[in-house]
Amino acid sequence: YPSMLTFDAPSREFCNVRRVRTNTPLQALTMLNDPVFFEAAQAMAKRILKEAGDRPGDRAAYAFRLATGRRPDPGEADRLLSSLHREIAYFKEHPEEAKKLAGEPEAAAWTIISNVLLNLDEAVTKE
Repeated sequence: YPSMLTFDAPSREFCNVRRVRTNTPLQALTMLNDPVFFEAAQAMAKRILKEAGDRPGDRAAYAFRLATGRRPDPGEADRLLSSLHREIAYFKEHPEEAKKLAGEPEAAAWTIISNVLLNLDEAVTKE
């Protein structure tokens, strides 16, 4: 897959016991814009809307836990909810963009939030 070159994927022609760890801005841009990663964000948004209840705070905590494996601290939760409300307001003003992205404004907003969460260093890097 072409975008894996951005992540320094080794050639499959030779055995490679260990990969070199890199972290570049191009990798972050790939994760934000590559269709495969965006489809993962859409799937995550659908899962959040289906499994996390109706309250935005519960959904935000669930989304954060899906991406990072832990609950958000109060500051992270506040920033996440603030971003969510901003995205929902945007997609309510631009329903044609919401429809292209995920249908309803709330689903589109959760897709954007999921895309951001999946791009967090904590979600990408295994320590």
